[in-house]
Amino acid sequence: MIVVIFALVWDVFYTVFWTVYNEITEFGNQGYLQTTLFDIFGLFLTVLIALEIVENITGYLKKHEFQLELVLVTSLVAVARKIIIFDLKSPNASDDLIGLSVAIFSLTLSYVLVRLLSKSQKDSDNKH
Repeated sequence: MIVVIFALVWDVFYTVFWTVYNEITEFGNQGYLQTTLFDIFGLFLTVLIALEIVENITGYLKKHEFQLELVLVTSLVAVARKIIIFDLKSPNASDDLIGLSVAIFSLTLSYVLVRLLSKSQKDSDNKH
């Protein structure tokens, strides 16, 4: 599993550096460079999400506990990635943005509630 992750990370870095090199050496395509940088950042966030999913799985296998905070953070990064690479020119852009904003709000609210509950549980465990 680790070998696959390293191969994926290597492939992304190779693609990023090769694309940036090609864009820098070509002149006259300034708008294309901006879209390419958004694509590259989207790829980077995809790798980050994959690494967080692997961390979720290994944490579960080691502790036999479901780490809800980590799952919520991974979900927030995934929705943030979608917002970053979002195409505003699509026909359903306003509906999609409303859906993404509801997802961000509900995930953030869930994360805050989980953090508050885990903190209060740790405080009550320390008192006993």
